[in-house]
Amino acid sequence: MSDAMYYERPVLLDRGKHRKLRVKPGSSFAFARKANSLYLAGVEFNEACKEYAIVFTRGAQQKTVPVAMLGLRSRENLFVDAAEHWAATYVPAFVRRYPFVLAELPGESLGVCIDEAYGGLDTQEGEALFDAKGADTPFLKNAVDFLTRYQQEFARTEGFCRRLEQAGLLTEMNAKAQLVDGRSFAVNGLLVVDEKKLMALPDAVALSLFRAGELHLISMHLASLSNMQKLVELMAQRKSPLQPAPKP
Repeated sequence: MSDAMYYERPVLLDRGKHRKLRVKPGSSFAFARKANSLYLAGVEFNEACKEYAIVFTRGAQQKTVPVAMLGLRSRENLFVDAAEHWAATYVPAFVRRYPFVLAELPGESLGVCIDEAYGGLDTQEGEALFDAKGADTPFLKNAVDFLTRYQQEFARTEGFCRRLEQAGLLTEMNAKAQLVDGRSFAVNGLLVVDEKKLMALPDAVALSLFRAGELHLISMHLASLSNMQKLVELMAQRKSPLQPAPKP
């Protein structure tokens, strides 16, 4: 899955160019309509596991990352309804950070970007990004703080995923969805924790995962897999033609 689904024209925030720019908060999640999965940080598992199936996939540079499944078909998010509202209680941080995002700059530094295609940008209404002196407003400071904390949490999550790989706990799961009208299709390329391998871990490895709080993350991941059925039910309610199921 790529950020391109969300950010059509991301640009570095410029104190001169965007001096008068304001952001109008909106309730529309149309920008996420075509995302069938999105990244999750480990700190989100506690809330996310109640509503989404959490699986793992290998993303850029073959890094293993956890994702929340939002759909079973290509470019379809079953959690964005016809009114462009988010049809779940918990909205993942990956979505909540929009229209801002951090981008890697030369020298391994990070810069704050904003999507100029976001419909809530204005020069008259909304939350100002800079004050009359050109300094960051509290609104922008809060947005940057949120991005920074998200980046830190995701770095921790990458460490968790590396330990799962090193312990040999991940295995590929191929899911088959059967609709009530008789249609069926498969979703391939999902990675999940193998419970038999988990139970067979050496005591020292199991203890280290427990001490790090990562056994709890594994438990929430496994419990969340029952939410795959919710996706089937949501899809059955949308009588659109089937498309090939993508890898998240």
